[in-house]
Amino acid sequence: MCTNFKNKTAKDGSVVVGRTMEFPPLMPWILAALPADYEGSATLPKDETSAPMTWKATHGIVGMACFGKANWLADAMSTAGVSAHLLYMPGGYCTYQDFKGDGSDLSELDLIAFLLGTCASLAEVRKAVAKVNIFGVDPGMGFFPPVHVLMHDKDDSLAIEFHSEGARVVDNPIGVGTNSPYMEWHHTNLNNFVGLSTSNPSAIKIDNVEITALGQGQGLMGLPGDLTPASRFVRAVTQVTASDQPADGHESEQLALHILNNFDITPGLLREPGPDGKLVDEVTSWSTIANLTGLRYCYRTIDDPTTYAVELGTTDFTKPARTGELPTRGEFAAASV
Repeated sequence: MCTNFKNKTAKDGSVVVGRTMEFPPLMPWILAALPADYEGSATLPKDETSAPMTWKATHGIVGMACFGKANWLADAMSTAGVSAHLLYMPGGYCTYQDFKGDGSDLSELDLIAFLLGTCASLAEVRKAVAKVNIFGVDPGMGFFPPVHVLMHDKDDSLAIEFHSEGARVVDNPIGVGTNSPYMEWHHTNLNNFVGLSTSNPSAIKIDNVEITALGQGQGLMGLPGDLTPASRFVRAVTQVTASDQPADGHESEQLALHILNNFDITPGLLREPGPDGKLVDEVTSWSTIANLTGLRYCYRTIDDPTTYAVELGTTDFTKPARTGELPTRGEFAAASV
């Protein structure tokens, strides 16, 4: 269960993207960096001996990876100012293709590394997706994780969905995404909420009795507050569209933090069966902010409220692929009065 959004463009042209990762704390997350000349080699299915698809990157990448592999990225941005976000897509809304063995096969786990490493814009992403065959790989979860991929550059947003006939690239001018069902349904569902407003409704009279709003915020009565993908989509769209236009990249990053706070899941609030059948918490493991124009990748984790920032402009992307541990315990900053 994840939420992804692009802020409205700041007055100085800055573009910032936010994302939460909600999942049971069963996956070992790491911070990863791939070099600008990364030589990618696609993961093969178990016992497959054919030659894998390969590629040569031209852009450095920083992001969140899983299962100890720097190239298995679930969230990342590139030095070209493009971001990609792998979000869960269960319920029959993700169908991978069969492995072909003809050199075009790319697993869902390698997709972000390939697209961000080789594409400088979403226009290039659209062309690249059309040339690959996306199949499913189990990273150690016991199944092929069903996903879709949300991507942004400074001018555009899209979703890559996996249908029975193959990968489909869907325009996403709203710049928001959550989980199942497909993007088109979420866009249609927004028609149910056209009456939401940041202004209080005007008073009305019933005979000689005046009925007025009891407090601020009544214009947003009906805004869904539950944790379902449909409700989070509507809530994220409302947060982004109703928020003030930020002045610059710094202000947009701060705004993204405030919006992200609306999707932080309190441990214990949402539970689901784990691998052994026992209930486990679904939590907000981490949140990220990708400043596409300022080339900053920021993150915070469930165990540390501090927001850390990686400056892509000063990161050494000539070094080999590498990973770093995420903070496991944070403290409040001391203050005195």
